[in-house]
Amino acid sequence: MVKLEAYFRDLVEGRRRSLYDRAVFTLLLLFSLPYASVMVIRACLYRMGIISAKSLPRPVVSVGNLVVGGTGKTPVTAWVADYLMKRGKRVAVLTRGYGGRLEGEVAVVADGLRRLLEPEDAGDEPCLLADLLPGLIVVMGSDRHRAGSLAMERFKPDFFILDDGFQHLRLKRDLDILLLDGKKPRGNGFTFPAGLLREPFSAASRANLAIFTRSDGTVPPGLTLPPVCHARHHLAGFTSSDGTVRPFAELKGRRGLAFAGIADPAGFFDSLEAEGVELAATLAFPDHSSYGEEECAALARLKVSCRADFLITTAKDAVKLASASAGKLPFYVARLEIAFYDSAPLEEALDKLL
Repeated sequence: MVKLEAYFRDLVEGRRRSLYDRAVFTLLLLFSLPYASVMVIRACLYRMGIISAKSLPRPVVSVGNLVVGGTGKTPVTAWVADYLMKRGKRVAVLTRGYGGRLEGEVAVVADGLRRLLEPEDAGDEPCLLADLLPGLIVVMGSDRHRAGSLAMERFKPDFFILDDGFQHLRLKRDLDILLLDGKKPRGNGFTFPAGLLREPFSAASRANLAIFTRSDGTVPPGLTLPPVCHARHHLAGFTSSDGTVRPFAELKGRRGLAFAGIADPAGFFDSLEAEGVELAATLAFPDHSSYGEEECAALARLKVSCRADFLITTAKDAVKLASASAGKLPFYVARLEIAFYDSAPLEEALDKLL
């Protein structure tokens, strides 16, 4: 699965150029064009009111993107939730619960007091959000309106945050935030399966606010967008079992084994090395991978064979590793933070809702 995902990314990003690869890409392109047409027609039907969207009795802030994975939705969702909670608001995140056993069902992941479900049931990202922000309500469900109605009935939140919601047009939103990769906002320009776009880039016009992640502070040329913020995600250190954040400089002279089951593991590994972390080896798992005895045993074997001094992974993976089978496998967690060049447009948009 990892090799297939890596091949797909290499293919659509132009790193595979053989005749065979070009033939495969051409085949994918035949499916991409009708898929893009369907997505355009779907958006038009919602815009014209032919398909009606449902609403919730409290403001809804949507955080989403146009590409498949990898633009930093979870840190931005956490930032928005934290901003509202610090102003005394009760916030509920509505999430799909991708990758969990309960995917498709409506269930409470966190009730604002404690986390009620494990990653195996709810998926990694909902549990990570619940752990990052004590007091946050998290409800999962593929039908976000049903999830929101349950949250409203049980918890009476002041705000809803629609996680990964840009394509979830069935629910009306009061603020639509679109995340774009500052380096490749259009991907390769094609929709899935010939590219990473979930719908044609013209859909960006639906957004009320765009946030360029992995940004250098400038808007890529040729883009006309709504108000814009620029942000970068950076690794701010690591935590061990005691939860204390420590600088990467403490790892100097030691060699690590980095592993991750995220959309862009190579980007995570590169970020670690950019921070001066010496890596003896890396191991990529499929996105949203679970960690059972087999995966943990593979990590333990690789650690010995490559003579690594420590293991290090992402917070999203760490949530799933906090299980009985992984309890004997000590590891560090790289702390990912979002830093805005100027968050004023985002703050102003949220303040209007407040």
